[in-house]
Order: sequence, then C-alpha cells, then structure tokens
Amino acid sequence: MIGGSVGLAARERLEGATVRGFDPSARALERALERGAIDERCDSVEEAARGADVCFVCCPVGVLGDAVGRTLAAGGEAAISDVGSTKHAVLESVRTGTRPEQETSRFIGGHPLAGAEATGVEHARADLFDGAVWYLTPTERTSGIHYERLYRAISSMGARPSAISSETHDRLMATVSHLPHVLANVLVSQAARALLEEEQGLPATGPSFRDATRVAGANPGLWRDIFVTNREAIETELDSYVAALESVRDDLRAGRGAEIARWIEGARADRQRLLETELAGGPVAELRISVPNRPGIVAAVALALGEAGLNIVDMALYPAPDMRSGAIAVWVSGEREAERALGLVAELGYPAAVVEDGGEPGSRS
Repeated sequence: MIGGSVGLAARERLEGATVRGFDPSARALERALERGAIDERCDSVEEAARGADVCFVCCPVGVLGDAVGRTLAAGGEAAISDVGSTKHAVLESVRTGTRPEQETSRFIGGHPLAGAEATGVEHARADLFDGAVWYLTPTERTSGIHYERLYRAISSMGARPSAISSETHDRLMATVSHLPHVLANVLVSQAARALLEEEQGLPATGPSFRDATRVAGANPGLWRDIFVTNREAIETELDSYVAALESVRDDLRAGRGAEIARWIEGARADRQRLLETELAGGPVAELRISVPNRPGIVAAVALALGEAGLNIVDMALYPAPDMRSGAIAVWVSGEREAERALGLVAELGYPAAVVEDGGEPGSRS
C-alpha cells in the first residue's frame, strides 16, 4: 500500500516522472500496473533502480537491509530511502556493509507517518501523504545533494519531511506505536481468558476496551519483525510502563484515593499538551546558512532543526562557484520559529540570517 501510494503520488505530482517498480509477487506487479501506481514493471530490484533519480524501498523491515543493499549495488546516482517503521537496524546494516562510503551516502532512512490497516496496492492512494510527517534519518555520511533531492520529492508528494536521528525515531515509535501494539495484544488475550472462564461475552459497555485493542493481532509476520528490530527501545519503554503500573497498583493496594486522582489529573494534562503540539499553518520565514562544503553539513543542520521540533517547509542548496563552500536555504513556519532556528544554527557554529522581504539576508544572525 505504501509503495503503491508513492507511485501514484509521484506519477500525479512529480512533473515528467516515470515510475518503475519491482515486487517478488507477479500478481502485485500486475495490480500496480492496473492501478496506475507504476508505468513499467521490472524483473528485479536492480532493473527497477537502474538510472533512477530516487528509489523507495518498500518492504517488511525484516528484509529491508538486504533490499537496500541490492538497491545500492545497482549503482547509479539515485537517492535511496525506505519506508520502514524502525530505522536503527537498516542504517546499521548499511553502515557495516561492504559498500563504499560514496555509495552508502546516497541512502537516507525514511518513515512516512501515514497508512491504514488495509494492505496491498489496491488500497494505495495518491493523497495518502498529504500533510503527513515523513521522518528522514540522515547521518554524518549523508550526501547533501541526495538529501535535498529526496526532500523535494517527498515534499512534492504532499508530505512534511522532518529530520530526526535514528535513535530518537526508534524511541518515539516504541512509545507511540510499538508499545501500544504490545499492550493491545496483552489486553485482548487477558480479557479473552477472563471472559471465557466466566463463560461471558464482551459487555456492550466496553468501547474503551475495543478502542484500546483495535490493533491487536495485526499482521503477525510484519509486527514480529518490527518488535525484533526495535527490541531495545521497546524493552526500555516496557520497563518504564511496568514501573508506572506498579506505582498505580501500590496506590490501589493502599487505598490512596488522592494519589490516584492526581495521577488521572496528570494524565489529562499530559494528553492536552500532546494535542497542543499539533503544528498550525501560517507564514514561513527563510533562513540562509553559510556552510563549508563537506560531508554531513546538511544532515547536521536538518537534524538540529528537526529534533527541536521546527517544521522545515522547504530547503535548497546554493554551492559557491569554487565548490568549497555554499549556503543552505531553509524555510520554517513563522518568524518566532525563525529566531529559534537562528539560535540552533549558531550553536552549530555556522553564520545564518533571515532573508528579508526584499530577498536579501537581513542582519539577524
């Protein structure tokens, strides 16, 4: 579904784009052609990747490292990314592989926060990524040229690219996605045992249970790979969760009603804060950052801004004629955010300024 949606969005929104695709399933390729998700079907990863500008590797995380390695081995100058929900394992696979660093610099891990419970290319949509955050995980090896190319392609498909480290990504996903799946599986199994022992059906007054267990039992093969590849982050979150449950259990055992009320009030306040973090639309400001031309600069700037929660609306590279230095232009949401961005870039040691309405960098730096 994700790969098909990438193809549909690219064909619809990237001017002049030709989309080639490969899948081990001949039937999946036929469906992709029928849906218009690809222009051409290929017989191998290498054939699909050959001569491409951008490659998206869309497959289960358990086989992602091998698929990315084959895509890199196809050669060429394509920016290569994936759409997996765990990032450390595939980046480590690329980092420790035998491919030259010049090749591995073309791979940037990615994860669009979009999708649905339905699977298969027949459920793909060209508008699936509209307004969705699309995490990118550049490293010190990342090529600035390939990062910009990937960033522009993703932006053109309607998504909002956001740079984040692979460690932060996996910890966040463990918290808001992977741990909830673990808990849903535990809850539904526990309820099934209890109800069967009492020879009772699920009470009609259990909508909260239904909501909490909606994802239970989802695609066992897919989620097995997710849990295994992100096991360290999930284990950490589980330990924290168990500690929190033990604290609640102790309060219940001691009958501490005031503590339980404070716990519920705290959860309500936390939920409100989470809801208020949704980004609002509004004006954007352009920053022009002067940088030396060396590997890792674009990744460092993107990560510093992305991990601070700044929404990078667009970006561009402007190399100097001698190719020894240049400028990175980034557009962020709102003037106040621009001031924050200036401070973060200054901490990296690079001069920066906000471009005024006249088109030239102003004095704020």
